[in-house]
Amino acid sequence: MDLEEEMSPADVVLLMSSVPERIGDLVYGLDESRLRYRHGPAFQTLGGLIGHLLDSGSKVDALLRHAHLDGVATADIRATIDPSHDEELQPPLQEALEDFARIRRRTVDLLHGWGKNEWDRKLRDPRAGEITLLEVCRMVARHEISHIAQIRNLRRCGRKTISTCQTPPKPPRPQANGLPGQAGRAANANPAARRAAPLSSG
Repeated sequence: MDLEEEMSPADVVLLMSSVPERIGDLVYGLDESRLRYRHGPAFQTLGGLIGHLLDSGSKVDALLRHAHLDGVATADIRATIDPSHDEELQPPLQEALEDFARIRRRTVDLLHGWGKNEWDRKLRDPRAGEITLLEVCRMVARHEISHIAQIRNLRRCGRKTISTCQTPPKPPRPQANGLPGQAGRAANANPAARRAAPLSSG
């Protein structure tokens, strides 16, 4: 599915419903060292990015339910979808994922019952003006899928980096006839030089 194309209600519900499982597949087997992996000074840790995505998803789900059930008409939509990135993942990871999956299932069940009037209903954002609930969900889907791609890339980078760090250095190559450096190579190449070369002390 091309996220740049205009997504239908069915498209956004499908994408939003798939997010908990996608995250679960990506973080399966991650230990603390992997969660603390940071690709560079300007990057979040892998755990921080997961925490941000789970925090954002829970806030979005709460906004959609309040808009539909409680008649909320005004909200800082962009701040809800993409809150500040200082939310570190709080252990245990599995419990956080289960909580998010449970909340998202309730939201998806709610969205499945929406008709055109619900999707076309508008929220007023103090910075962006009026935005329909369909467009809110499109923004949510794009935001979540882009972060899932980031998690996939960070996991791949972290696996390579940690694997490299944990690989013991190769032992030095044995020196020919106990002779260091060029003398050893020369002795190998020239038998006469090998016989004449002095033995190394020790």
